Order: sequence, then structure tokens, then C-alpha cells
Amino acid sequence: MMRASSTSDAVGEVVVTREDDHVELCVSCPKLKTSRVYAFSLNEPLKGFCEQLSSDLEGDGDVELMTASGATMSNGVSHAFAWKPGRWLSVAGEKLSVALVEMSDGHGNSPAGRRPAGASISEPRRSTKYIVVTGGVVSGLGKGVTASSIGVLLKAAGFRITSIKIDPYLNVDAGTMSPFEHGEVFVLDDGGEVDLDLGNYERFIGTTLTRDNNITTGKIYQTCLERERRGDYLGKTVQVVPHVTDAIMDWIERVAHVPTDGLDGPPDMCVIELGGTVGDIESMPFIEALRQFQFRVGRENMCFFHVSLVPIIGVVGEEKTKPTQHSVQQLRAVGLTPDFLVCRSGQPLSASTKRKLALFCHVPPNQCLGVHDVSNIYRVPLLLHHQGLVHGLLERLDLSQRGAELLDHGALSDWISLAELVDSLRQEVTIAVVGKYTDLSDAYLSVVKALQHASFAVERKLRIAWIDSSHLSEEMMSIGNSEYEAAWEALKSADGLLVPGGFGIRAVEGKISAARFARESGKPYLGICLGFQVAVIEFARSVLGYADAHSSEFDDATQNPLVVFMPEGSRTQMGGTMRLGSRRTVLKNTQSKTAALYNGATAFDERHRHRYEVNYDYVKQLEEAGMEFVGRDVSGERMEVFELRGHPFFLGCQFHPEFKSRPTKPSPLFFGLLQAAAAYNDAN
Repeated sequence: MMRASSTSDAVGEVVVTREDDHVELCVSCPKLKTSRVYAFSLNEPLKGFCEQLSSDLEGDGDVELMTASGATMSNGVSHAFAWKPGRWLSVAGEKLSVALVEMSDGHGNSPAGRRPAGASISEPRRSTKYIVVTGGVVSGLGKGVTASSIGVLLKAAGFRITSIKIDPYLNVDAGTMSPFEHGEVFVLDDGGEVDLDLGNYERFIGTTLTRDNNITTGKIYQTCLERERRGDYLGKTVQVVPHVTDAIMDWIERVAHVPTDGLDGPPDMCVIELGGTVGDIESMPFIEALRQFQFRVGRENMCFFHVSLVPIIGVVGEEKTKPTQHSVQQLRAVGLTPDFLVCRSGQPLSASTKRKLALFCHVPPNQCLGVHDVSNIYRVPLLLHHQGLVHGLLERLDLSQRGAELLDHGALSDWISLAELVDSLRQEVTIAVVGKYTDLSDAYLSVVKALQHASFAVERKLRIAWIDSSHLSEEMMSIGNSEYEAAWEALKSADGLLVPGGFGIRAVEGKISAARFARESGKPYLGICLGFQVAVIEFARSVLGYADAHSSEFDDATQNPLVVFMPEGSRTQMGGTMRLGSRRTVLKNTQSKTAALYNGATAFDERHRHRYEVNYDYVKQLEEAGMEFVGRDVSGERMEVFELRGHPFFLGCQFHPEFKSRPTKPSPLFFGLLQAAAAYNDAN
């Protein structure tokens, strides 16, 4: 049994005892003649408790749960999510401390009404179901978020989910694509360099995907050409139909049966997102393959969602359905009939608009789903659920409604609580992100998400100050550019700094300047990949006195190459030749900040993507001067994590911790940065 409390300035106390299936709340305060005990299911919202306590106080003031930062928690959060260390209860303006008591029955039983992690609906094994998400009118409407949200709802309903993203471009993978061209490259455990939407799937659904979960035209054509060279086609003329389409269908069917949740056996459902918009010439082979695939697996095992735009025109706010009508018409012309419409708009769609779309798009009115702009992304699954998506989907796929009933009885309570928490945060913390690709935020999408996840954990509202590292360089100062002063002002006013990864020499000196400022000013700093390397270079220049210290990536002629090319890398073959995927880091100092952030672990696995590494020949000098490499690879010769002695939080890592961050389980290093930045904010 563990008890934790916060008692400063409190006039009373709430003792929270959490059992396996419920929570007991013992409230003591001057306004109550005697202590009162309340009991609620873990899935129940806080609202009932607040109303009951207010009633027992004869309506004498509001009852509100407050976060450690002073934000008011929504009374829509569940009891399972509400009671955490540092929170307190405000009763008519008076503070009641919260003491937590964790109870266990000793058997590891799961709370009643909740399934153990990964449990599925207990039904006879059925055929794998396929859910396809296509898009029309314009790109960037949120097909990835829609696909992820469908996965969230189905997982909460008890089904095992996997995901596939189809990218129609000719690249074999996303590894050689510019961030300005396609956003960030998301890296998987197996080293796959994939589209950023797979990051959305992993964060929302909690799966661990593989490179095969991202299909590209390049991969399909590469597979077909390899087969042709081996003679697998037995002298036939190799054509898009049937050979390419067969390869696509075989790939989908194979990957859909590979578990991605850590459990044995095939998933129940596979959510497939087709990139681009209907009508793109490069996506036609995939559309034809999906048309054929519905007959291979059976139409009852396949469902189509079409994401489209319903623009709102003029000051009167008229909703225009014609773009969606034309998009659906184009989709049906190539043999795909949508079962559900997901209509993006700036405001909730009217019932008359849904009826009109249903009439002209051959979709039932209750399957025309409106997805308007919401306060945070975590409300999208809830918005779809409130419109009956799961009920309609299970009916369409000829499945039991038991999963939908779970959603109606609290299976989404944690997700609701997360959405409510995000909207309740008020006190800001500012992180300056010093990067090379700041003109396109998608270039750092996982970094942004990891910062957000960590901000939820410290209960602060995140504000990101985007700083182009080229604006921090002395060259920019020498020409008297106003952007130089603005960039430095933003850097100095931030509560913490993050320098993410990148490639190429452009704007590197600005990143080095940012690292120097954080080191000298005591401001919290986290360097990732290139951000790790530039901090080492800056330390060697400023502390060790090596004025020409640099990376051999940027200066082959330097006499002090602090960062060098890895011997196993290739200088001629660019794609897939970096040190990629999940690699183990071993901590040599168990008393370090990193060890504490990883809950005392002595080793952990994180994802990598780099060609250059810290030169081992300089490690001893760096450590003697105060830069301790607390984390190394299993050989002990490749540096993974450094910490600066005597600094509140100055930490760098060669790996990319952002790729494994989740909304309710933030990356430890990002959490450490936000925790340090919040403390810096409070102190200043």
C-alpha cells in the first residue's frame, strides 16, 4: 500500500482509496460536521462526486478538482484519470489536500468492467475485416487522423487492430525525401523509414508497426521486377493488371494477418489508408487492387470510408455539398462505393446537409459523419463515436454489437479524460524549438507530439516558439538582420530549448549558438541526434578550447573531428543505410537524471536514425571537463546520452525518443525537459 499527499495550505483532506473496480473518497473539511465517504466506479465521471459533495455542503460553493499547476480539471474526466499526486480539491474557495492510497487484491485482477490490455471480444474467430479510408477534393483533410480515430474506437470496443498506409509515390520509402517535401520521416522499431501517418497510428492505437505496414508504389514495382528477373511469371507479359494489382492484394492480405499489439494470432481488423486523393493518376493501381480485393475477401468483410470537404461559403455560412458529390461520383466510377462519408468542415454540419449528401452519394443519412474543427485532436474519436460510427460499422461488417455496448459503458473514459485535461490546461510553458525546417511544422511532427504529451503529464499548456537556426548565427548579426534580434529574443524568453535532428551544414552554427546559450544561462536543454552532436561540438570549442572542433559531416578538414562517420555506413547508397531502428542503450550511471526519468532502468531501447557519431577518442577529455556520457550502446564505445554536471537540465541523446512517445505515456526525456522548463518558469 502506498500513500502520497499534498498538504500545503490545506484546511481539509480527501483520502482517495483506489480498489480494483472502484474508488473510495473520504472527505474531511470544516464545512462538513463529520467525514463523508463516497464510492464511484473508476469509469464514472467526476461530475457525480462534485454534485454530491456540493449537495452535502448544502450548495455552499463550487467543488472543483485542481491540477498541480492550478488549472481546473473538467468534471467530465473519469475517477481513474482524475486522482493523481499534486492535485487538490477546491471547496467553496478552500483547499482540500489529496492523499492517495493504492490497494491491490494481490492477484493482479483487472478492474471490473475493463478488459486486460490487449484482450479481445470473446467470439468465435472470424475472417479479418478490412476498413479502407480514402480521400477526395483536396489533400490534408485528416485521413490519417480519421483512420487513427477509427482504430481507437475499435480497440476500445475490444477488437485487435493493425494499420496499413498506402503511399502512391515511386520512392521505395520515405527515407530519402526532404522534410520540406513530405514532412518528417517516421522511424519504426525494425528500422523502417515511413510516412508520418504511421506515427499517428502508433500514438493513437498503441501498436508497434513494421516497415511492411507502409506500402509504396516503389516497393510494389520493386517486388514485381524482382519476380520478373527470377522468372516467376513464367514468360508472361508483366502488366499492371493482374500482376501489379495481385502484388498489392497479396501484400495487404499478408500484412493484415501480422499482429502489431504484442499478442499472438492475427488481428481482428486492419485499417487501410490510401494516400492522396481519388483521381490521382499514381493511385489508380491501388484503387483497382482494392476494387478487386473486396471480391477476394468478401464484401461483407470490407468497409469503405471516404473523407471529403464540405466548404462553408459566404457570411451566411452556406454548406456546399457539390465537391463531395463529385468526389464520390469519381470514386464510384472506378468501382468503389463508400459505406461512410466523413465530411470535414469548419463547423458542425446541419441535418439537412447530411440528408442531401445521403441522397446524392448513395449513403445512409446516419452514415454521413460530420467532423468539424474541434478544440484538440483527441476529441475526434469522441466526435465520431457520438454519431454512432461503431454501431454502424459493426452492423455493416456483420459483427456483434457487444463492442459498441462496451463503449456505451465507459470503455472510452480514459480517452474522454485526456481530451478534457488538454482543454483544462491554462498555465503556459514555452519551449523554443531551434531547427532547420521550421517553415513546415510537419517536419517535426513527432517532436511536437512528444512535447505535447509531456506537457499533459506536467499539466501545463504548451507554447512552442519556432526558431529558424539560421537566424541565430553570427553571420546574420553581421548583416544587421532584424530576424537575428527577434530569434534571440524568442530564445531568451523561452522556458526551455529543444534542438532536434537534421542533415546538412546549413544553419548548424545557429544550433551551436543555441546550445552554448543554454549551457551558459542554465536554461533547460534537450538535444536530439544532431542536437546531441552540436552540443558536444560547442562544449569542445568553448570548454576544451578546440576552436576548430566540428563534425566531419560538415568539415572534412577539421583537426578536431568531434563527430565522425560511422564505419558501417555507406557514402554512396543513401536509402536505408543509416543506423536505423530500435537499439539498446546501457546506462553506466544509475544515479543520473536519465536513469531517474526511465524509472531506475539500467538499459532501454529507443529508435535511431543517424550516420555520424561522437568520436570516441575525445570522450575521456569531455567527461573530465564535465560532460558525462551516462548512456552508451552495448559495446560501450558508441555514445548515446550525455548529461552536463552542475546544470539543472542539459541533456542530449543520439536516438530519437519522440518516436515512442504516447499521449498518456510521454517519452521520459521529453518529460524531463518539460518538468525542468516548468520549474524554470515558476522560478522566473
